[in-house]
Amino acid sequence: MSTDVERPAVGVGRARRLATRRPPRPRRVKDGLDDRLFMVGVYVLLTTFLLVVLLPLVYIVASSLSDPLAVSSGRVSFWPVDFTLEGYRRVLSDPSILTGFGNSIFYTLVGTAISLVLTVSIAYPLSRRDLWGRRGITLFVVFTMLFAGGIIPTYLVVQNLGMLDTRLALILPQAIGVWQVIIAMSFFRTSIPDELYEAAQLDGASDLRFLVSTVLPLSKPLLAVIALMYAIYQWNSYFDALLYLRDPDLYPLQLVLRNVLILNQTAPGLDAAAALERQQLADLMKYSLIVISTVPVMLVYPFVARYFNKGLLVGAVKG
Repeated sequence: MSTDVERPAVGVGRARRLATRRPPRPRRVKDGLDDRLFMVGVYVLLTTFLLVVLLPLVYIVASSLSDPLAVSSGRVSFWPVDFTLEGYRRVLSDPSILTGFGNSIFYTLVGTAISLVLTVSIAYPLSRRDLWGRRGITLFVVFTMLFAGGIIPTYLVVQNLGMLDTRLALILPQAIGVWQVIIAMSFFRTSIPDELYEAAQLDGASDLRFLVSTVLPLSKPLLAVIALMYAIYQWNSYFDALLYLRDPDLYPLQLVLRNVLILNQTAPGLDAAAALERQQLADLMKYSLIVISTVPVMLVYPFVARYFNKGLLVGAVKG
């Protein structure tokens, strides 16, 4: 009797050991010589691209932290010489630079929000197959991407609308990007099934309620990618400000950076007694201002990187 009672226990223990045993690892297929050479070429190419992008950034950062005399004499390579924060102190004490920095933040935040709302507002209806005249409207939208009015007609439109020398001149004329509209249309058409829309209609939801409650939460990767595109454009834009703005208090940071880099204009309070010292200080300020104008974009990118990685194939054909 005791033997019959112990056998199930032994069987259970063996079953447990078999269940907890790790499955054998699959054998790794060895790459051929051609595959290895191809991967070596890929890594060499990627490393080259990384160095081409990274080394200038390292040089700029090292120059911004070096002594003005070392910068002007060309003794800085990829490490600061006579470490100093004088360039950043001078830049941050210039009221025009601080004003430009605040203006760029305003243009980027407000402009990106308006562009994102307008892009979704035009892309989602055009992605619906039951919209009357969808093909004709899409044709007109794509036509504006291929044939633009030009600088002078656009300037006249902005002038007649009374937006010259106002903040709206940097936000509304370039509020909608056709390429972003096409990406959003493709995403809505391929990623939002019609069954969701039919179910929302059965529940009595309106089109606006369906867009806000269902479509937008499912489109976070798309929204992150488009928002990043618009934000980078707004942050780096200076040509529109050069055309439409005359008031220095409305200048974005990039236009102030242009004045420092190209026109070599500095605030009167930053001028030194000697021309040589002024030139050395101007060179140092250039590198410090480049770093300050680049840091915000680099700080924002990690927060949207996970959505950006998902949205790299937005609108791609799915198999």
